[in-house]
Amino acid sequence: MSGSDVPKIRLRGLRKAFGPKQVLDGVDLDVMPGHSMVILGGSGSGKSVTIKCILGLIPADAGTIEIDGRDVLAMSAREREAVLDRTGMLFQNGALFDSLPVWENVCFKLLAQKRITRTRARDKAAEVLANVGLDASVGDLSPSELSGGMQKRVALARAIASEPDIIFFDEPTTGLDPIMGAVIDGLIVDCVRRLGATAVTITHDMASARRIGDQASMIHKGRIVWTGPAARLGETGNALVDQFARGEREGPIAMELRR
Repeated sequence: MSGSDVPKIRLRGLRKAFGPKQVLDGVDLDVMPGHSMVILGGSGSGKSVTIKCILGLIPADAGTIEIDGRDVLAMSAREREAVLDRTGMLFQNGALFDSLPVWENVCFKLLAQKRITRTRARDKAAEVLANVGLDASVGDLSPSELSGGMQKRVALARAIASEPDIIFFDEPTTGLDPIMGAVIDGLIVDCVRRLGATAVTITHDMASARRIGDQASMIHKGRIVWTGPAARLGETGNALVDQFARGEREGPIAMELRR
């Protein structure tokens, strides 16, 4: 494989169980450099567990997780930390620190790792806030003073502040009205392109998936059952994916729930 053919993220045979419940049952997934992958699936399908395994938040039981062609699970703790330090994360509910002003939230990682002075952090926060459409004065506010949409923008600013190679988005439009959801999606696309980053998003929002994603994959019963262009969602020819994307009551997923 040439460098351009090596996936930024490659999962092979990823398995994870919690007691008797097998959540991931051999997940195979490739995310190419600079691409935006959306992972779809019902509640409890394993979307979040997949992301947590990639980030090392929970250990995988079996399989491989490669980033830039290197198996993360085979690395030393220091090597793994260096690789994961190049990632950013936008959490579902923002996960901002209420006790810190916005500017400190935005530069939290840089400050914690002593990669930036507090004086420089204020300026850096202003620069990053501008990239998500917020005035520098917002940096002096506390998260509790912000609307839901502004909190999402600040969370996005924090995710991109360290200029990561890979950014993970966990349900980025949850709790937002359709218009603000579209605004956040547009900002995500702009920020990812500006950085040249690789993006992985988990979402239930089909409109968001089509706006954000180049590619989409659906996980069902712990396995990837379809991967293809996000623009084809709802018209994939895969009964599971099309039912989920269209939000239809009748179909293979509904029949399984009645058993």
